[in-house]
Amino acid sequence: MENGFRHTAIVGAGLVGCGWAVTFALAGSTVTLYDERAEARQNLPERLRGMLDDLEKAGLANHTAEAFSRMRVCETLAQALDGADYVQESVFERVEVKATVSKDIGALIGPQTIVGSSSSGIPASAFTQEVPKRERFLIAHPVNPPHLAPVVELVPAPWTAPDVVLTVRHALAAMGKVPVEVRREIEGFILNRLQGALLNEAWALYEEGYASIEDIDATVSHGLGLRWAFMGPFETIDLNAPGGVADYAERLAPLYHSIALSRTEPRGWSADLIRRVTEERRQSLPLEKIPERSAWRDRRLAALVAHLRAQDRADRN
Repeated sequence: MENGFRHTAIVGAGLVGCGWAVTFALAGSTVTLYDERAEARQNLPERLRGMLDDLEKAGLANHTAEAFSRMRVCETLAQALDGADYVQESVFERVEVKATVSKDIGALIGPQTIVGSSSSGIPASAFTQEVPKRERFLIAHPVNPPHLAPVVELVPAPWTAPDVVLTVRHALAAMGKVPVEVRREIEGFILNRLQGALLNEAWALYEEGYASIEDIDATVSHGLGLRWAFMGPFETIDLNAPGGVADYAERLAPLYHSIALSRTEPRGWSADLIRRVTEERRQSLPLEKIPERSAWRDRRLAALVAHLRAQDRADRN
């Protein structure tokens, strides 16, 4: 067993849930999946098999037939949870939806079962306050798609038992994931607060006419994103000045402070702005082509992950 969870239950089997299922199955877990949508349950085996095949073709997984044999689609939530020592909830991102399913899960699990939520930014305290065994719940937010991107944000609620965070962190690390612990709750956690800062500035720059969507995207994909594929913002600036981070701050901190002050009253994304961005994006990518482009993204991401893993191995040797 490559991780500490013998039996993992996946509740909510959309893109994120399926990514989690593949991840745990490849790590040696028995995986049961439940989705309230009958159509989704019917299509799951073919979808999971395809995801495993893609990983094997990219050189990111072996023994995928064995992993597939460890996954089972269940017709009821109770069936999926029966015997599970870990549950990954990945239902719709709404407080009321997560509160309802968390209550159902809490009523069915054993006293030692841990429940992680894939919530992208809603803290666990917002939907587990009235949940049975709430001390066993926490946020385990992956980067999408979770079977390719290794980072997982772990965010406890105020009532989450400390050993729960530690157990999940150790288990995910043993699977090759990169768990990041958020020490206390904050809306959006770390990833989406960082992403949100970039997104808000991108929308503002476009709205104010400074650049096209294509050129803003190119600035990230062919500039910032190249470095960010293997280092974070603090290491980036530490390497960008001869004297390290202190030297960088002396040179550029006033500029960044001035930029921050220019956005002291940020505007929301207006309906008109969203319409304009949508129209420009649809000119570049028709709506019906999004699944095809998403598959292209996943292939490129898989190739990048394979390259980074090879580089990490080389660095260790």
